[in-house]
Amino acid sequence: MHPMLNIAIRAVRKAGDHVIKSLEKPQSIEVANKGNDVVTNIDHEAEAIIIETILKSYPDHCIIAAESGTKEGRDKECQWIIDPVDGTKNFVRGYPHYAVSIALRMRGRTEVAAVYDPARNELFTATRGAGAQLNSLRLRASQPRDLTGTVLATGLPFAAKQHAESYLKIQNALFVECDDMRQSGCTALDLCYLAAGRVDGVFKLGQKPWELAAGELIAREAGAICADFTGNTNYLTTGNIVAGNARVVKPMLAKIREFGSDALAK
Repeated sequence: MHPMLNIAIRAVRKAGDHVIKSLEKPQSIEVANKGNDVVTNIDHEAEAIIIETILKSYPDHCIIAAESGTKEGRDKECQWIIDPVDGTKNFVRGYPHYAVSIALRMRGRTEVAAVYDPARNELFTATRGAGAQLNSLRLRASQPRDLTGTVLATGLPFAAKQHAESYLKIQNALFVECDDMRQSGCTALDLCYLAAGRVDGVFKLGQKPWELAAGELIAREAGAICADFTGNTNYLTTGNIVAGNARVVKPMLAKIREFGSDALAK
């Protein structure tokens, strides 16, 4: 196993255990607004656990964290991207669908990823070029021939409501072609579920890098392809992602081009 994946696994498990344990005293969970989203003291505490775990082994590495921002290290080629609780809105409502997400990028490429769902004790991992696993079992994404019979994971663009009209047009066009859709509120798990064959495709817009970085590597290592809304691979920058096998991604991109606004084509 990649030594840095070992550290990622240790960090997501420690943070996930803290998140789950916090539910034993729900009165101690403090919720605050964060732009269009929410944040809790548990997010901050879990993030601190992750950062401490990483820097204990790699003190010179850089950190990009959802809550505390960027921490510059001396080693500019190694960058950890952290989301301590992806799906905080679910977490604060007692909806058990959220995850701890960690990715390591080296020289601009994502090398290792770990996504931990503490509610189900499911650990999704990947190392670039070595495949993806769920609790150490190899994952393979589904291989549908087209959109017929597929289940697509998506999400309403609460953080990018200026695109709501275009999004709903795209969603409607895709819904006519596919079998069903899921809106789970956790992008990291959407991509991991794609890797596990639980859904057949993912399309989301307005995402942050820490919501995408780990899950997209896990999806790709399970055989999916990931693209932005123009068909390129700038989804960590644009925040817009389409993922699945080629026969799913191609018609999804066609619907996005047909029904999306010009602003989404950037």
